[in-house]
Amino acid sequence: MLFRVGLALLPFITKSLAQQATQYTDPDNGITFWGLTDPVHQVQYGYVFPPASQGLTEFIGEIVAPIGLKWVGVSPGGAMINNLLLVAWVNNGQIVATNRKATDYTQPLPYKGPILTNLPSTKVNSTHYKWVYRCQNCTVWDTGSLDTNGGGPGAWVVSTAPVDNPSDPNSTFEEHTDFGLYGRNYADSHASADDYARWAAGGTGGGGGGTTPTTTSTTATTSGPPVPTGTQFDYIVVGSGPGGIIAADRLSEAGKKVLLVERGGPSTWETGGTYGPDWVKGHNLTKFDVPGLFESMFTDPNVFWWCQDINVFAGCLVGGGTSVNGALYWYPADIDFATSQGWPASWANHNPYTAKMKARLPSTDHPSTDGKRYLEQVYDVVSKLLTGQNYQNITINDNPNAKDHVYGYSAYDFLAGKRGGPVASYLRTAKARKNFQLLMNTMVTGVVRNGTKVTGVRTDGGIIPLTAKGRVILAGGSFGTPRLLYQSGIGPTDMLNLVKADPTSGPNMPPQSQWINLPVGENVSDNPSINLVFTHPSVDAYENWANIMSNPRPADAAQYLKDQSGVFAQASPRLNFWRAYGGSDGKTRYLQGTARPGAASVTTSYPYNASNIFTITAYLSTGITSRGRIGIDAALRPRVLTNPWFTDPVDKAVLIQGLKDIVSNIKNVTGMTLITPDNTTTIDDYVNTYPTANLNSNHWVGPCSIGNSASNSVVDQNTKVFNTDNLFVIDASILRTLPMGNPHGAIMSAAEQGVAKVLALAGGP
Repeated sequence: MLFRVGLALLPFITKSLAQQATQYTDPDNGITFWGLTDPVHQVQYGYVFPPASQGLTEFIGEIVAPIGLKWVGVSPGGAMINNLLLVAWVNNGQIVATNRKATDYTQPLPYKGPILTNLPSTKVNSTHYKWVYRCQNCTVWDTGSLDTNGGGPGAWVVSTAPVDNPSDPNSTFEEHTDFGLYGRNYADSHASADDYARWAAGGTGGGGGGTTPTTTSTTATTSGPPVPTGTQFDYIVVGSGPGGIIAADRLSEAGKKVLLVERGGPSTWETGGTYGPDWVKGHNLTKFDVPGLFESMFTDPNVFWWCQDINVFAGCLVGGGTSVNGALYWYPADIDFATSQGWPASWANHNPYTAKMKARLPSTDHPSTDGKRYLEQVYDVVSKLLTGQNYQNITINDNPNAKDHVYGYSAYDFLAGKRGGPVASYLRTAKARKNFQLLMNTMVTGVVRNGTKVTGVRTDGGIIPLTAKGRVILAGGSFGTPRLLYQSGIGPTDMLNLVKADPTSGPNMPPQSQWINLPVGENVSDNPSINLVFTHPSVDAYENWANIMSNPRPADAAQYLKDQSGVFAQASPRLNFWRAYGGSDGKTRYLQGTARPGAASVTTSYPYNASNIFTITAYLSTGITSRGRIGIDAALRPRVLTNPWFTDPVDKAVLIQGLKDIVSNIKNVTGMTLITPDNTTTIDDYVNTYPTANLNSNHWVGPCSIGNSASNSVVDQNTKVFNTDNLFVIDASILRTLPMGNPHGAIMSAAEQGVAKVLALAGGP
């Protein structure tokens, strides 16, 4: 599972709270805006546009924020890169405003073109500041535009850290504290010509402004189809990621009546998806089918596939993360399920279950249908570097336990040149059975529980019941499943009290006497990862993947459409390697490297050829000792409460040594140059100042850990939630520790083993 990580402004629609823009009138100026007040930070955001018929490229906006927030901002286009960004802060009692734009996941730079004018109702007092502004030349910019006649996301960002130079509108600033995105329909946000002209000139009042709200279907919709409330199911599986799909398939294969509930919508063509670039139209392909479009998941202005209430990258669509990740697919090593890593002894022999997974979904390190490998210059260069460090070249999945001083071609779970994963294998067979049903666009908000027994699940469309001996399997992922447990009265008291205080979810909780105190959200791991960026004259950076959606290389696009071969049959990684390290604490930790053309960001004081850039990302995996915590905020949005990276300094020391080793013999590879960090920065300083959020690999595991005791685990060896009769968890959250490689394969093997144990457990349907 490879995710490209940076200072991304992620989608952020709180579906359980139906966080959508509504109409309101500011009492100070009489302007009718469409927007919302964020319930956590209590910041109000609003927009109003002139009549569409006038063809003006402007709007009036408003931000009202508590004085404790040192800067605030919006992205009308709903994403960070290649979008207009408007940022404001207070200096000496006055609003300082700036318009910015970022072309990558780096510091947004001042952007010429938009004209910002503070309107008279802008003010600052002892508790709040209000910025009311007119933004001209703001709906069209050099890398995009805003569709003011359709649906769209309204993104926001806040920070509790001041900018570096508050008197300077061009000041730099640190990464945001929090950010988000809410659903809105810009078509509803137009005022009458008279009202808009008066407000834009600084006048107040008006005839009510805005248009009558209409119902518009967009990718940010929060409602789903009617739930089958009159039907009982033997098993209800919540979440269609790899764990949920495999569980649902094996349960339906065993003859059980199964409902698989997914909060998002379709992904690939065979699931009913249709979204993709113009150049794939007419070929029964979507963005999610084409492996080579992986990098565009992070740059596409449309962001509906990300879980829209979680501020890390997580897929909310059929297939979950396996429909949007880089699909790196490593068969588990024995250590991934070993008792030495905290697993129950009954899980140690994973091989029969891994074999079942391999039979359904074999890996490939040459996914193009013609059997050839493409864009392999990075492989050639990095293999020379590693060979000089006594690494051995192997076919990695032929020997999953060989993970020290080895490298090889990247392995994927692509099938026939298209994205494969559990969607194209397990889901395909499940859908063919009459006893299986898939329900999309339906948000589950908790289980219905009477003491220790679960009787059904509660959704945004009603309650779905179980049969008398029925069971629920939660598979919402490392962020979604903990929230579902909290909303069901299971977890630490501080999290349950947040749910209790929520006006929507609180009344649906079991009585406090039935709360179950388990360490939900604890023991969280994620690979700390650091990017090293290089150049080499032989490398083709592929325009850093910038044009693959809108303007791909014609020959490559045509080749892929013809027979799913060529560059687009593979995601960006080209080579992977592993090395074992002994730490000062006597523990062994493993470092994984992934090499790919292009780079998420470059920092150097020297000129370089952008056409020749490539990245080696170094991850620390098995053996890592740092842990964090996942929970929810006051709006019940899943959050990282304690970062899991480098809480143990030995982890950092090992990763620093690994990075130094990677570049130790770079001079022996002719033409290879390290540009991030360049020779003005040491590896130690580079790691010590690396942005914390950029350490995130999005390989989150552990918040619902499997184990033998409710004191340090959430589920038992059968994946049953402790102190419940019929509630189970099968997803990444039960993994005790980080597996040796990207967790995609380990999660699927665990799902095969977990569902087998559920079926074998007495008392079920």
